[in-house]
Amino acid sequence: MRKPEASVIVDTYNQEQYVEQALASVFEQGFSPSELEIVVVDDGSTDGTASLVAKFAPRVRYIHKKNGGQASAFNAAIPETHAPIIAFLDADDWWAKGKLHAVLNAFNQSHEIAAVGHGFFEVKGDSLPDDYVAPEKTCRIDLSTTERAIQAFAARRFMGTSKLAVRRTILEKIGHIPEELVFCADTPILTLALALGGAVILDQPLCYYRLHAENLFAFDSVDVAKLRKKYGIYAFLLDIFPARLAEFGVREDIISAVLGPDQLEVERFRLQYEHGSRWKTFQTERRAFRMAYKNPSAGYKLFKWLVGAVTLLLPPGRFYELRRWYGRRNLGRVRKVIGDAETIESQTFIQHRKAEISKYGS
Repeated sequence: MRKPEASVIVDTYNQEQYVEQALASVFEQGFSPSELEIVVVDDGSTDGTASLVAKFAPRVRYIHKKNGGQASAFNAAIPETHAPIIAFLDADDWWAKGKLHAVLNAFNQSHEIAAVGHGFFEVKGDSLPDDYVAPEKTCRIDLSTTERAIQAFAARRFMGTSKLAVRRTILEKIGHIPEELVFCADTPILTLALALGGAVILDQPLCYYRLHAENLFAFDSVDVAKLRKKYGIYAFLLDIFPARLAEFGVREDIISAVLGPDQLEVERFRLQYEHGSRWKTFQTERRAFRMAYKNPSAGYKLFKWLVGAVTLLLPPGRFYELRRWYGRRNLGRVRKVIGDAETIESQTFIQHRKAEISKYGS
C-alpha cells in the first residue's frame, strides 16, 4: 500500500465547539483517503470531542491521551503518521479551500526547503474576517544571514501551527519536542526548520486563525498569571534555542538576531512585573530602539531621548503601564509629527489586505 501524499495532525483540547469545522475544512481539500492521512490527537479532553470526532471514522484516526500540553500531543501524533509532508491544524482554526494543494505544490517546486507557511485570515469569534495578513509576495526565508534572520523573526507569524507544514525528514532531525511546552510547541519546529533548509511563505491566506478568550495570544491581556505563563514559556525557549541552533550550524550572530526580539519582550515583562531598576529599563529601551530602527530624524532622536528620560524618572512598572497606554491609544501617529525613522524590518513585508471570502472559501 502506497504512502499518502500528506498527513494532517489536528491537535485539540476541549474544543468541541470548533473541531467539526476544522475537520470539515480538511475534507474539503479534495484528497482521497489514499492521498491524505488525518490524525486527531486529543490532549485529554473532558467535553464531547471524542463523540464528535467519532462521526468522521474511519477516515479520521483518533488518539486520546492524558492531558500534558501541545508538545506532548505532537510527540504522540507525529510517530503515528506516514506521509513525507506533515501539516498541522489547531482544532479551533480551519483551512481555506485549496490550502493543501498550494502547500504541496510549493514543496514540489522547491525540493530543498524544510517547511511551508502562508498568509491567514484573522477571525474574531464566529464572525467573518474583514481582511487578511500575508507577506508582500511569496518569499523564501532562512537563517543564512543576520538580515534574513530578522526577516525570519517577522515571518514566524506565517508559520504558526495551522499555517505550518514540514517535511518528515526535518521532523526526524528535530526529534522530541520538550514537553515543558504546554503551548508554543510549534515554535521549536518552525525555528529549527528555518535552520535546516528554510521555508517558503506563500502570499495567499490559506487558513482562518480564530481569536477567542481561551487563546492566550488572541488579545492584549493584562492577566498577570496568564502573562507569567506565556513569558515563562518564552524564557524556556530562549534557554534551549542557542544550543539547538548551533547544533545545526547557525552562527552566533544569527542566533542573536533571530532570538533578540523575544529576549527583549521577556526582559520587559520581568521589569514590569517582577524586578529591575530604572537603569535596566533605560538600557532595555535603548537596545529595543537600536534593534528596530535606523536613520532616525532629529525629531525622532529627541523623542527617544525624552522616552529615555522617562525610564529614569519612573519605576519600571509605571513606565511600562505608560507605554501600554500609549500603544492602546495609537499615539504613534502624534509622534510622527515630531519625527520618524526607518524600521529595520521591511515595512512592506507584512501586509493587511481586504478579504475576498468568496475567492478563498469560508
